[in-house]
Amino acid sequence: MTANPIVLVDTNILLDVFQKREPFYDSSARLLAAIETGHVQGFVTAHSITTIFYLFQKGRSAEEARAVITNLLQIMSIAPIHQNTIEQALNLSFKDFEDAVQMICAVQCKADCLITRNIKDFQHPLLPIMQPIDFLATL
Repeated sequence: MTANPIVLVDTNILLDVFQKREPFYDSSARLLAAIETGHVQGFVTAHSITTIFYLFQKGRSAEEARAVITNLLQIMSIAPIHQNTIEQALNLSFKDFEDAVQMICAVQCKADCLITRNIKDFQHPLLPIMQPIDFLATL
């Protein structure tokens, strides 16, 4: 792994932190801390942001959701999604189209790996797929 690896963080990792989901919270929070301190460059997809906002405001308020997203954008960059992102994702043999889009976004932002808890969902990956705990062990 490079000195400051680039990662794309899947939605489930962010939700682990924001919803304090156990037993996943600790390793996911440590990953975000590594991103916040600059040891790792983190990307998140635009559709992850909209999903997090929707779920957060549903359980709390739109104001709190805005604050969460604003804070997240202070430490992470948005992996852009363009027409060719969608076209390339359509050509992957993933069961879940959203996962295919995540994968293509990771490739397009030149990520060293994609961080998720659902490794099995990423059949035939184009780059390494890791869980937070395993990725943190490489730092």
